[in-house]
Amino acid sequence: MRGRARAVLAVGITSVAMLAAACGGGGETTPGTTESGGAGGSISIRGCTPENPLVPGNTSEVCGGNVVSAINAMLVHYNADTAAPENDVAESITPSADNKLFTIKLKPYKFQDGTDLKAKNFVDAWNYTANGANGQAGSYFFSPIAGYADVQCPDEECKQKPKAETMSGLKVVDDTTFTIATTEPVSNLPVRLGYSAFAPLPDSFFADPKAYEDKPVGAGPFEFVSKSTTEIVLKKFADYSGANTSNVDQVTFRIYQDDAAAYADVVANNLDFTDAIPADQLVGDAWKSDLDGRNGIQETGIMAWITFSPNDPQLKDNIELRKAISMSINRDEIAKQIFNGTVTPATSWVSPVVDGYKAGVCGDSCTFDAAAAKAAYEKAGGYDGTLTMTYNNDGAGNKDYSEAVCNQVKNNLGLDCTAVGTVDFATFNKKIDAGDLKGMFRSGWQMDYPSIENFLTPIYAKGADSNWSKFDNADFEKLLAEAAAAPSVDEANAKYQAAEAILAQEFPTAPLWARSTPFGWSTNVTDAKLNAFGYLDLSSIKTV
Repeated sequence: MRGRARAVLAVGITSVAMLAAACGGGGETTPGTTESGGAGGSISIRGCTPENPLVPGNTSEVCGGNVVSAINAMLVHYNADTAAPENDVAESITPSADNKLFTIKLKPYKFQDGTDLKAKNFVDAWNYTANGANGQAGSYFFSPIAGYADVQCPDEECKQKPKAETMSGLKVVDDTTFTIATTEPVSNLPVRLGYSAFAPLPDSFFADPKAYEDKPVGAGPFEFVSKSTTEIVLKKFADYSGANTSNVDQVTFRIYQDDAAAYADVVANNLDFTDAIPADQLVGDAWKSDLDGRNGIQETGIMAWITFSPNDPQLKDNIELRKAISMSINRDEIAKQIFNGTVTPATSWVSPVVDGYKAGVCGDSCTFDAAAAKAAYEKAGGYDGTLTMTYNNDGAGNKDYSEAVCNQVKNNLGLDCTAVGTVDFATFNKKIDAGDLKGMFRSGWQMDYPSIENFLTPIYAKGADSNWSKFDNADFEKLLAEAAAAPSVDEANAKYQAAEAILAQEFPTAPLWARSTPFGWSTNVTDAKLNAFGYLDLSSIKTV
């Protein structure tokens, strides 16, 4: 089972009204002005290297996810300001009284190859993504659907074929209608359906998957033009029939290995947008001076933490050692010195922007106390050799904060700690998947959909691909199941909070901070803003 959704490049339940979109900066400057912006034209924005080809069900990180989201249309999309789910391809999503059967009716849409989008394109795509033999990163997100277990491989290497090729819970009624049956009640299923793993696939994908990888085809506001090691180019899809339209004709995602280079290009108006402000520019608000009148900062559903490698024999079974290391980290100091207050020290594993967030779950283990940390470290038996903190080089602030974490561990515990960089996010993820990393490594999460569940299930459920810590706890699994079946949001939240409390006991990871995302734009564009998920709202930005 796989499920790495928006694992983020850098640090970075059914009620979504609490998601705020507070843009500002540069002396109370608001991002862009509608009056000065125009329709059409081309923009360039900072991009990064996708881990996989741009297949929706196998694109599980933000580098590829932002591109996939632009190309594809889902049943719902999320309001840029509130993250509230709004129907896109779906005309209606009607649940049964027990939240176990959902009837989906579709609006008329076309794929970018000219074919009509039909109910079978959703059903076929979901069955393909869920099927374990296809090795898709988004498989895990289909686990609530009846018959999901039957399309999983009996063995980890998938040498034996799954029992079935399709899930019994998906039924095509007619060209514009299909149904979803779940094994248990899933009250927030409609909220999840805007995530890219739930995108439809055209018939041409199944005829030639390799050709699709070379030129992805969706039904979204932008269509694919080209991809190289340095850029990904999209153009406006003329026949897009949704409401999430764009004001620009072309978007180029320029691939940067260095966030400082992207920042310098925005300052010089050679790049139109970046959401990676270098750490040294945040100190003293230098970036606001460089980008006077063209900067913003927004609270987003992004969390960062340290994963203790399950492949490190010294850390794997020593809960108290992991807690001691966490306690030795002065999160407040790093937030001020490295991020200039753009991150908020975490006291739990869930983003403060989602309904169900509970402060203080982490307790003393997330509260800096050098003396207590040292005593706990010695009692836990210490750590032999050098502890490593691995990060990806192409993420804003990763090197600086990883080195800061190691310095504090070294100074407060007397433990030799070294920050180790990998060339880019794709390489970093592959090392995680291969089990090559020991010690600690940076982890981040950009919410896939606005739910407390999204900060727990995809990251800590047994078998989830983003379960980098390989956490496995039967009581945790039981609470997740009970939360999903809860008849009300309040009851579900209580169960999810109880599950989160188990993380505080077992401590597979150490929460670091919740992130607000600073960003900047060139004088060539207006109306630049982030959505609640932390990436550029392509439906708002305009050229001058």
